[in-house]
Amino acid sequence: MALQVIALTAIAAVYLVVRYFNRTDIPKIDGLPEIPGVPIFGNLLQLGSSHAKVAQGWVKQYGPVFQVRMGNRRIVFANTFESVKHIWITNQSALISRPTLHTFHKIVSSSQGYTIGTSPWDESCKQRRKAAATALNRPAVQSYMPIIDLESNVSIKELLEDSKYGQIDVDPIPYFQRYALNTSLSLNYGIRIDGDKDDELLREICDVERAVSNFRSTSNNWQDYIPLLRLWPSRNNEAAEYRVRRDVYLTKLLDMLKSQVANGTDKPCITGNVLKDPEAKLNEAEIKSICLTMVSAGLDTVPGNLIMLIALLSSPSYAHIQRTAYTAIRTAYPSTSAWHACLAEEKIPYISALVKETLRYWTVIPICLPRVSVKPIVYNTTTIPAGTTFYMNAYAADYDATHFKDPETFLPERYLDVGEGGTPHYGYGAGSRMCAGSHLANRELYVAFVRLISAFEFVSPAEERDMPVLDCLQANAIPTSLTMEPRKFKVGIRVRDRDVLERWMGESEEATKGLL
Repeated sequence: MALQVIALTAIAAVYLVVRYFNRTDIPKIDGLPEIPGVPIFGNLLQLGSSHAKVAQGWVKQYGPVFQVRMGNRRIVFANTFESVKHIWITNQSALISRPTLHTFHKIVSSSQGYTIGTSPWDESCKQRRKAAATALNRPAVQSYMPIIDLESNVSIKELLEDSKYGQIDVDPIPYFQRYALNTSLSLNYGIRIDGDKDDELLREICDVERAVSNFRSTSNNWQDYIPLLRLWPSRNNEAAEYRVRRDVYLTKLLDMLKSQVANGTDKPCITGNVLKDPEAKLNEAEIKSICLTMVSAGLDTVPGNLIMLIALLSSPSYAHIQRTAYTAIRTAYPSTSAWHACLAEEKIPYISALVKETLRYWTVIPICLPRVSVKPIVYNTTTIPAGTTFYMNAYAADYDATHFKDPETFLPERYLDVGEGGTPHYGYGAGSRMCAGSHLANRELYVAFVRLISAFEFVSPAEERDMPVLDCLQANAIPTSLTMEPRKFKVGIRVRDRDVLERWMGESEEATKGLL
């Protein structure tokens, strides 16, 4: 009898433990397909390391929008272009907030605060986003073109010199990480990283921000979904280590700027303007949030897209893209220099289309930062309650064959002769919290594309082992990261006209010497 009581007690205890850890933050949503899972883990085991690809595969059986259980969180996935448009754009006022996650929000961000993009919606987030949007609108971005002139010129010059003017193959990754990062640092702090591409501070920022991107990922941190896993300290310790390392350079950069402001030696920049404005409504924590945002965002979108386009152009299968782009540049500017004109205007439709197709084809954030609804959202006949977490499967939406003809093919022509209305892709997210820096990123990509294609013909590397991987997901060296980290590869370059290129670079150096 005693053994029976003990056995029943043990069974009851196990039942209660499983039931407790198997609960979800919101109840099952009636009327919305649910992916079958297992206790405690929900669908985490099935989703594996490639949430975007797995979720895309479920669309045929369960439809474009379905609910999953990731540990004790219930998530609604949207996986097609139209379903994302309906939820993120049509209902953007309802889908304006962000969830807080254990690893990123409670550990990594415990000292410096949250970026604008990862902050739950409140009055402070509204003020920070407004400040960032003002600093990154079209007129403001045009005033930043001397910085883009400088940084693109420096990166191309170093690429040229390190390749020994095309004699040896080069890895393009560090050059264009620096291009994007220095542009962000100059805009935010009035500070750029000097020295060659292997500068210690550059390496540290890139390494730490890539690790932090992993901590922001929806697929890399199971302790965000299963509280029991937080009892194991190793993952928490790793996150805390990167928080400390990030604190060092963020504090250093802000202190440098404050010192320059005090001495009257600062250069015009976003944070410097806030520090000097007696009517600024941002406090110290909010200033730090803007700084965090500019540093992390500088490495999120531009480098991955730019680097992967170089990879594609070097492939013999896409040589026609390179020829068409070069012809388009020469046609638009038969007697003047596109090298300089691209800073003032965008009048090459094929290059604008090339930017859009690059952003679609390499959706460098396959699962966008999650949203939380602040009001109920109706999808078809289902009412999804307020407080629900939503994941945008941007990869699946950008490869939706019902919206894009032949989505697996890189085809810039799909964006020619198309009006400005509508959303061309989800490379920047969508709706009320889409990337505030999208116009800046577009200009960085456009200028870089024009200058690189004007300067070089890209060719395959001499060694087979150095060939790039072009598939959107397989090209990612860290599949569980929030953003794409391109796998290492090399390219060969052929200088189109050395004398002309050196003249262009010299003119850019002269025009931007005050920024050095």
